[in-house]
Amino acid sequence: MAGAHDPANEAEAEAEREVEVSLDIHLAHSARMYDFYLGGTTNFPADREAAGRALAVFPFARSAARANRAFMRRTTRLLAESGIRQFLDVGTGIPTSPNLHEVAQRTAPDAAVVYADNDPIVLLHAKALLHGTEQGVTAYVQADVRDPDALLEAAARTLDLDRPVALSMNALLHFVPDEAHRIAERFKARLPRGSALVMSHLTADFAPEETARLIQVYTAAGTPVAACSSAEFARFFTGWHLLAPGVVATPRWNPSPEGGAEHVTDADAACYGAVALRP
Repeated sequence: MAGAHDPANEAEAEAEREVEVSLDIHLAHSARMYDFYLGGTTNFPADREAAGRALAVFPFARSAARANRAFMRRTTRLLAESGIRQFLDVGTGIPTSPNLHEVAQRTAPDAAVVYADNDPIVLLHAKALLHGTEQGVTAYVQADVRDPDALLEAAARTLDLDRPVALSMNALLHFVPDEAHRIAERFKARLPRGSALVMSHLTADFAPEETARLIQVYTAAGTPVAACSSAEFARFFTGWHLLAPGVVATPRWNPSPEGGAEHVTDADAACYGAVALRP
């Protein structure tokens, strides 16, 4: 797949060429707030202030972020074990180990992984995402989920879109509520048979009052966000085959003993998660 060129090196060179981007660190950003919830250091005062306000009204934010990361690890491992060798992670966020490529390539060293995000701060950290196995490929593209075709065109420099791809959009589409289903359907239309769609999404089903206040905090910080019901979340997978156990709170999706899911309530997770395959 690497052929006569190295897509990872190309992505790294592209990141270096574009590193002089305008970072508006005075406005809170959802990816950097998420980094704060996970205990990271790649966040700024505006992010920490907004995250603090979110935690004041939605004390589950940290546990929800951690449950979502654990969901990513379990889904990636299962799909790699099932034979998928190409992964596209959209809405990558700040690098937090173990990243998706580490999980995938631990099971399948020859796996190809492409990360995509539109946050300039993620671009600055792209190098941290590009260290995979010698057999596999790990690359990064700067792209916006609202333009699936352009994003896939960039990803196609590394991935073969005629072969199955596992598309992950975890804790992402609730930030583009007016376009979420359009975006999902466009990606689904472009991916071949055998591909997988992995998603998690904020829900108010488990803690409605706290979630409503959280939405107010994010909206006031300039980041619109919307929760969905179980039925609304299931719509994202229409026409694809949902893997067991279907639509559930993220820690209930095939929990592993080391995941500690038994200590995380549905309200703590605050997100639905599911995986589906294109028949």
